[in-house]
Amino acid sequence: MQTEFDVIVIGAGHAGVEASLAVSKMGFTVGLVSMDINAIGRMSCNPAIGGTAKGHLVKEIDALGGVMGVIADKTGIQFKMLNRSKGPAVWSPRCQSDKDLYSLEAATQINKNTGIQIIEDMVNSLDVEDISENNNEGYKFKIKGIKTEKGNYYKSKSVIITSGTFLNAIMHTGKSQISGGRIGEKSATGLSECLLGLGFVTGRLKTGTPPRLDINTIDFSKTEEQAGDSSPVAFSYRTDKSSFPSQKQISCFITYTNADTHDILRTGFEDSPMFTGRIKGIGPRYCPSIEDKISRFSEKPRHHIFLEPETLDGETIYMNGFSTSLPVEVQEKAARTIPGLEKVKIVKQGYAVEYDFFPTYQTKLTLETKIVSGLYVAGQINGTSGYEEAAAQGFVAGVNAALKLKNEEPFILKRSEGYIGVLIDDLINKTPDEPYRMFTSSAEYRLILRQDNADIRLMQKGYELGLIDRELIDNLNQKIQLIHDAKNFFDKNTLLPKDVNSFLSSVGSSEITQGEFISSLIKRNFVNTKELLNYIINTDGLKDKRLVKRVLDNEEVLEQIDIEIKYSGYIKRQNDVVETFNKNEELKIPENFKYDKLKSISAEAMEKLSKVKPRSIGQAMRISGVRPSDISALMIYMRG
Repeated sequence: MQTEFDVIVIGAGHAGVEASLAVSKMGFTVGLVSMDINAIGRMSCNPAIGGTAKGHLVKEIDALGGVMGVIADKTGIQFKMLNRSKGPAVWSPRCQSDKDLYSLEAATQINKNTGIQIIEDMVNSLDVEDISENNNEGYKFKIKGIKTEKGNYYKSKSVIITSGTFLNAIMHTGKSQISGGRIGEKSATGLSECLLGLGFVTGRLKTGTPPRLDINTIDFSKTEEQAGDSSPVAFSYRTDKSSFPSQKQISCFITYTNADTHDILRTGFEDSPMFTGRIKGIGPRYCPSIEDKISRFSEKPRHHIFLEPETLDGETIYMNGFSTSLPVEVQEKAARTIPGLEKVKIVKQGYAVEYDFFPTYQTKLTLETKIVSGLYVAGQINGTSGYEEAAAQGFVAGVNAALKLKNEEPFILKRSEGYIGVLIDDLINKTPDEPYRMFTSSAEYRLILRQDNADIRLMQKGYELGLIDRELIDNLNQKIQLIHDAKNFFDKNTLLPKDVNSFLSSVGSSEITQGEFISSLIKRNFVNTKELLNYIINTDGLKDKRLVKRVLDNEEVLEQIDIEIKYSGYIKRQNDVVETFNKNEELKIPENFKYDKLKSISAEAMEKLSKVKPRSIGQAMRISGVRPSDISALMIYMRG
């Protein structure tokens, strides 16, 4: 077996899969270490990919050359575009996945890549070299390799830790406490203690998962059916649309808790590890347990429960909205008060898991640690929650590990360039003390960071990294050219009253009395762009029917034109704000800048700036606790 690699990835979850494949595709050898080789890409919790803001991350990963979108498209059993009733900035793709197929496909992606060797073992320590006196970047150590539970040593130039919820993990159900990161899987020990010994600071977080139900014991006639989209949209730009979706499409279902449910759940509070203090880690506010919901929102008479199939052919249902660590008997008794679940059987109880994480002020925007050169961290070890957040970080860590080995400039997305940039920028500058989840509200430039234009924003970057094929770039350039040509045509060409008034009247829009630009008509509230173009293509007043037909034949182009014209004023204003943002990002701060030289800034600002070590004035401005007066003092000193 090979014992020396360019990069070693610890953990084969969603972050580990993206990190391994990015490194390998960029030309380096990878040792992928997993405690269970059958757990590659395993869906520990909800069997779904995407959702509000998370879908944006998946589209961006795909545009850059990652694989999460590809796997989701191949294994999705229900696809939905969320928030269609709202503006395009918050439209978010989501798919229910067959969790078994997803894991198998993730393993296939890994196994077909000859540059990756899978190692079934547990890493319990890192081997490092002391370089504290031999560098000017602030590192104390340099990575040399890893040591494992089986007594093996693997040499490596870089290591990426993507350990998920397994570091010193404890699972809680009622009074029961079991060591482990998932049911049936042991906890990862030794690595946290090794990192603490190197000078890292650690903390504890908590997450939870709901019960899995026997599908044969559910009366779905008492629930509300939730079908997927009739014309589903793929995540990946590489998916063959002619054979999409690949799997049979199914429905999910909604039901609700009630007062009886809540009363029964309260009987278990005295045994709850969360209320009795046995759980010390902080849980996510945005996804509370069912006991936390009825405690914090006691005025609410009911809560949504989503019944989601975990696989196409299996017999388990994921009880979304009922995350809990209450005793098993309380879980089942409470569940049986819910419409449709009166005779339900729980096949796997809900539980909470508590695990170590490492606050991200110890990490650079590249996701390389500040203490150990060549050591990267991605996923829940950084305090995030969710497959998509983990995958995005794994991709960034893998790319940057490869670029450092090539002695090339790092890959850092600004928050004006993508949700991935927002995610990592928030982690480093705000250092969350609870599990971080991506929201559209976190992205101040969300109107230009839409899921539908991820390819236009980011695919060229993926191509430059060597992760996107030439054919995709050629197709993208043709798409961009068609959008440009069509918008230009619509801005400069008019339609006369005789060409369009009949259509305008039919959709409840006022008629025109003289020629009006096509783009002005598209901007009207009651005008559907596709319907307008289909109408005017048959009129004598349209000068370039071939161009309009090309637009109508390309749904992606049509959607881009519709959004860019209808929201042109808002988009322009946001681009102006981004221009100011980028100017501040270009004001670079030396990496070894000594903030203790700044006598006129606050003690809190000095502490935060010294911890985070921002790369630019723009980043410094976003660090919590740093005031405008502190930034002014910093800029004055740098100019002097």
